[in-house]
Amino acid sequence: MNRIHYLFNQKKERVLSIYFTAGFPKLEDTVPVMEAIQAGGADIIEIGVPYSDPIADGPTIQDSNLIALENGMSMRKLFEQLIGFRSKIHIPVVLMGYLNPIIQFGMEEFCQKCKEVGIDGLILPDLPMQQYLDEYKEVFDRYGLVNTFLISPQTSEKRIREIDENSDGFIYVVSSHSITGAKKGITAEQMAYFKKVEDMGLKNPRLIGFGISDAETFTTASKFSQGAIIGSAFIKTMKDSKNLSEDIRQYIQSVINQL
Repeated sequence: MNRIHYLFNQKKERVLSIYFTAGFPKLEDTVPVMEAIQAGGADIIEIGVPYSDPIADGPTIQDSNLIALENGMSMRKLFEQLIGFRSKIHIPVVLMGYLNPIIQFGMEEFCQKCKEVGIDGLILPDLPMQQYLDEYKEVFDRYGLVNTFLISPQTSEKRIREIDENSDGFIYVVSSHSITGAKKGITAEQMAYFKKVEDMGLKNPRLIGFGISDAETFTTASKFSQGAIIGSAFIKTMKDSKNLSEDIRQYIQSVINQL
């Protein structure tokens, strides 16, 4: 069983996924950051594959992408770093990236490398569902990779049901039609959207992302879904850190501890 499936079978609420950019703040920080995220008590690790044009991301994550690329991070370097990480990391690990550099790398080789090192799933925001079904689903399935689609307040109910039908892991519920890190707090309008999606009775669990940053927003999001994803706020914690491992652990603990 894929670790993502196992997690959601075992844990039905307050699932926390933490996003960070590979090779940030320093090139060789990737695996130490993963270890610190797990030690802090997060449930899923989402590794961002640095890209020069991350269209869904705000200034904080864009900046981390730029720094990682300047540090010398690449797709091949990331896979080199990830060799053997499963001897230390037992929670699900997902790669988040954009289609263009993956196609340049080679989709088949990319998926094969993911399986070899122990990656459980992929989040590719600019991968159209039909292209996934027509060209890549068979490859993802062959290498045991769970694909995650994103929905937003602008996604029609018909489209959400199509995504649910063609998903087998979790659905990434984007909290607002904006880039990551653009808003703080959760509005009544967003909660109404979360409730609308919750009431659709989808078969896949849902994690809410964009605008989740602390215990309050995590708890609110978790009332309408199985949990949430934190990215920009975590990147800021990393950037300002003087003791990366300890600051990561403390930050995650501050999020998951009940108010």
